[in-house]
Amino acid sequence: MAENFNGPLHEMASTTPTQYLNDSCAVSELEYALARGVSGATSNPVIVLNTLKKEMHLWRERIVQIVRDNPTWHETRIAWKVYEELGLNGARMLLPVFERSGGVLGRLSIQTDPAAYNDAETMLAQAAYFTSLAPNVQVKIPCTAAGVSIIEEATFRGVNLNVTVSFCVPQVLAIGDAIERGLRRREAAGHDVSTMRPYATMMVGRLDDWLKVVAKKESIDIDAAHLEWPGVAAFKRGTEIFAERGYRTRMLSAAYRNFLHWTEFVGGDVALTIPWDWQVKFNDSGVRPEPRMHLPVDAAIVNELNAKLPEFRRAYEPDGMSVREFDTFGATVRTLRTFISGWHDFVAIVRDFMLPDPDR
Repeated sequence: MAENFNGPLHEMASTTPTQYLNDSCAVSELEYALARGVSGATSNPVIVLNTLKKEMHLWRERIVQIVRDNPTWHETRIAWKVYEELGLNGARMLLPVFERSGGVLGRLSIQTDPAAYNDAETMLAQAAYFTSLAPNVQVKIPCTAAGVSIIEEATFRGVNLNVTVSFCVPQVLAIGDAIERGLRRREAAGHDVSTMRPYATMMVGRLDDWLKVVAKKESIDIDAAHLEWPGVAAFKRGTEIFAERGYRTRMLSAAYRNFLHWTEFVGGDVALTIPWDWQVKFNDSGVRPEPRMHLPVDAAIVNELNAKLPEFRRAYEPDGMSVREFDTFGATVRTLRTFISGWHDFVAIVRDFMLPDPDR
């Protein structure tokens, strides 16, 4: 096969079941990905914050206008409006993909308020609102206890979910099961599910990050190279169980840290949400996208992780933790804190438009 000039990711997306999403709604990054076979995009508070910082020249006048047009709005309401418009701009760019695919691909994921991770009612209302904004919006909610509690109902109401803040096999199984219940209810009520394209995200790199923190904090003697594999092992196990149970939800890997988070998943009927800088690395690497999803992780690696890291066992075993324990899992806490902090930083940028610092 001749090398595709668009690069390995385009080749992967066009010759295997594996699709990829752009992990950003930045205009320049989405343009790069659209030229190379991307099938959607994702965002979260940190991603949108970074997008605004990178492309402030595209948004400065619009933010000024929003502030001017809404003189009584408080800063958080202004920030949500700006956040919404950044996401919807990405959705507009993806609309041709959405239309060509008959409404299956070409969606932009927008995340609900990260601080509402324990507020089911708020998340459900915000999910419904985001869904109403554009035909190709996908809604991110966290896989916390409150998040899991609304998955079935949101799916029944026609919300295409991308359930995130998820790092382990027990979490993706809870997601897959709840979405399946919602889809069955929707079908039983006579509603169409043909364009429902739900995702169960596993943030593979953030699982690796957490286990490295645990290994260092507890002075665990473990092969450092093996700590690059927990997310891969958990993701592969999750997809195997999804296939066995016939879940219609598609698993999606996120939080890229190394090449294994790409090469090991090629060939699977999964999606990969890849940051722009990692897309460039992969496309420039010369590495061919050979199918490896079907290959198990070396048993010696899994055995050492299981033997030395109880936190890995919790993440790897289907019954490793209960839904209630999702909220206190180290990777969950670390990620929620990052997302909530990112949202506060986003609001602070808006504040500078509303109340410019007089000392500058």
